[in-house]
Amino acid sequence: MQVLAVFPLPLARAFGVVLGWALYGLVGARRRVVQANLQLCFPSLGEAERRRLTQQTFVYFAQAWLDRAWLWHAPQAWVQRRVRLTGAVHELAGNEPTVIFLPHFVGLDAAWAAAALHSPRQSTTIYTDQSNKLVDRWILRGRQRFGHLRLFGRADGVKPIVTALREGQPLYLLPDMDFGPDDSVFVPFYGVPTATVPSLSRFARLGRAKVVPLVPRLTSWGYEVEVLPAWTHFPSEDPVADTAFMNTQLQAYIDTMPAQYYWVHKRFKTRPEEQPSLY
Repeated sequence: MQVLAVFPLPLARAFGVVLGWALYGLVGARRRVVQANLQLCFPSLGEAERRRLTQQTFVYFAQAWLDRAWLWHAPQAWVQRRVRLTGAVHELAGNEPTVIFLPHFVGLDAAWAAAALHSPRQSTTIYTDQSNKLVDRWILRGRQRFGHLRLFGRADGVKPIVTALREGQPLYLLPDMDFGPDDSVFVPFYGVPTATVPSLSRFARLGRAKVVPLVPRLTSWGYEVEVLPAWTHFPSEDPVADTAFMNTQLQAYIDTMPAQYYWVHKRFKTRPEEQPSLY
């Protein structure tokens, strides 16, 4: 990855195409997960369209993974040229308590870099250790390369995170994955009852914070990271309604670039009681 960091971007992206097609062909179990997710979320698509979207998903996934080479190892000036922050950038200024809703698009690490390069203030996120210690150290070093990112483990609990949030340290939150039945609520996602943690509503309420979505898009020249306006009237007194609203907003973001979402994850693994597995 350190060697790949100095390759011209078009060549690195070409490697990503090859790797994406290889993964699509060789990793059958994960290919079936993507296909199942797409069938649930886009039932109107024909089989050929879903196959093309699955192939595109693997290519974008592989390209974004290889892009971590230059995001984490190339000269900073290269990263600044290839990662552009657009939209309501003013939402990231100042010291107002802010929860940044960062969904699992393939460019999420580019979003971190873009925001950190724009704003040097300390920020926080919740991090789960990787089982491979070498990979774990590499990811931590890469994500902390720019700015001042503070990492909390899930064992640290809520209190220090809320304290940092109230002190004006933005919290990057990625709550759009299946974290199991504990603390999850079932709300619609593309019309499917989906186990979703209500943490976005919870942290916004406890931290008295606004919620600002950050949506990264992989492009031919790098990444465009769009800062969207803060949500109004959020959070409410109903965390379940807030979580359903989050999923509705996420659907709208995904619909603009469906192949760039993290469909390789078993998003619908946890089912309501007595309902069969969707995989």
